[in-house]
Amino acid sequence: MISKSKVQQVAALLVAASIGSILSCSPTDSEPQQGKVSVVVSINPLADMVERVGGERVEVIQLVPPGASPHTYEPTPSQVVRLAHARLLVLVGLGLEFWAEDMVDAVDNPHLVIADTSTAVEPIDSNHHIWLDPLNAIAQVENIRDALQHIDPEGGAHYQENAARFITELRALDQEIEKEIGDWSQHSFVAFHPAWAYFAKRYGLVQAAAVEETPGHEPSTHEMAHVIETVREIGARAIFAESQLPPEVAEAIARESGVRVLLLDPIGGTEAPDDYLGLIRYNVQTMAKAMK
Repeated sequence: MISKSKVQQVAALLVAASIGSILSCSPTDSEPQQGKVSVVVSINPLADMVERVGGERVEVIQLVPPGASPHTYEPTPSQVVRLAHARLLVLVGLGLEFWAEDMVDAVDNPHLVIADTSTAVEPIDSNHHIWLDPLNAIAQVENIRDALQHIDPEGGAHYQENAARFITELRALDQEIEKEIGDWSQHSFVAFHPAWAYFAKRYGLVQAAAVEETPGHEPSTHEMAHVIETVREIGARAIFAESQLPPEVAEAIARESGVRVLLLDPIGGTEAPDDYLGLIRYNVQTMAKAMK
């Protein structure tokens, strides 16, 4: 976890740098494109949502790179600069971006508006992965639309139209998934960490166990034995690991259990496509290999 002092140190280094070196940065490195609303987002699914709603009126900067996990992310100096120039910061919320508050304090951007897209979403314990339920994604899109309208009223009709079109596609995706999962014979699964709680609740599935209850904290021998026992009890044919997290422990449990490992991608940009619809479809298709 990045500390406030560390973020402030990064900011201090930027301030201490010569004015000339900062001003000499290209527009893609620091200042937003002329005439566009500069929007910084935390993760890939939010980037696609903002691009779908904002269209040509926005420029989107993604903080957590493809293949990385928001649980272990640390801001870079160039990203601190980008946030200093941004008008909108879009977050999942619910504590996923534990580093965001310190980063915002460090850049001291008085024009920055922060959109917490978890507003109107009912949380499940302390789980952050709300976007994996397409109906939650609709609420997130609505929050993004409202935030963009707030900072760019002239584009209001544009944002309304784009959001409405995207929401129609999300409702269709939800129905598509319901139909697909209705054909599955298996409805319980074992995942790498509890990322799929919202997805499971929406579609009547059961996340029976997780290899790592907290990302980055390897399970004890007793916890591994519990996961192996669960795999056997539910008759699982695979353990679902994740592209952003090391698979070694999941592979060890899979070998002991006599099942295979399949890679899910809750964030996108590695195994799954960059766009939200493609991301969700990829994960459903991957799960179907073991559960249909």
